Amino acid sequence: MSGDDILQLFAYLLPAVVTGAIAFYFFRLHTRNEDGRRRFLLHKDSQKDTLPVRLQAYERMALFLERISINSLVVRVAPKGKSKSDYENLLISQIETEFEHNLSQQIYMSDECWNIIKAAKNATIQIIRSAGMSATDSPDKLREDILNQTMEKQSPSNTALAFVKREVSDLWN
Repeated sequence: MSGDDILQLFAYLLPAVVTGAIAFYFFRLHTRNEDGRRRFLLHKDSQKDTLPVRLQAYERMALFLERISINSLVVRVAPKGKSKSDYENLLISQIETEFEHNLSQQIYMSDECWNIIKAAKNATIQIIRSAGMSATDSPDKLREDILNQTMEKQSPSNTALAFVKREVSDLWN
């Protein structure tokens, strides 16, 4: 085999190698695009299925926040006896029961939203406990003290509810 034969062989192989490299590049590009398209469609389908469940979780947490709002809680839960501490424990028990009933909703929302909801629950309990430390002995007076404490500032559950609404509106964007 002479140098001319090698050069001629190289001249025949070069277009084949270039064509093969270009074909490989385009095949790889096409495969990546198809994978991306499939991932997008799969994500879109899963969003279609999970969005109603997520919205339902946010609805339940909005209901929870409304139910533990100081004003609605004190109006809804009347004292059953004459003891202030029993009424205080009853209010806290109502909040804890509501919260435990909705614990599973945390998997459908962001950690930040869940932490804000927990903080609202704990702040509401703290308001009840601090009102319970007053010198009153009557559960009716305790109700009045609790309501007076929240008249001056925004309820923790209202703040958390505003955050939940903002997060739900972000789901649509």
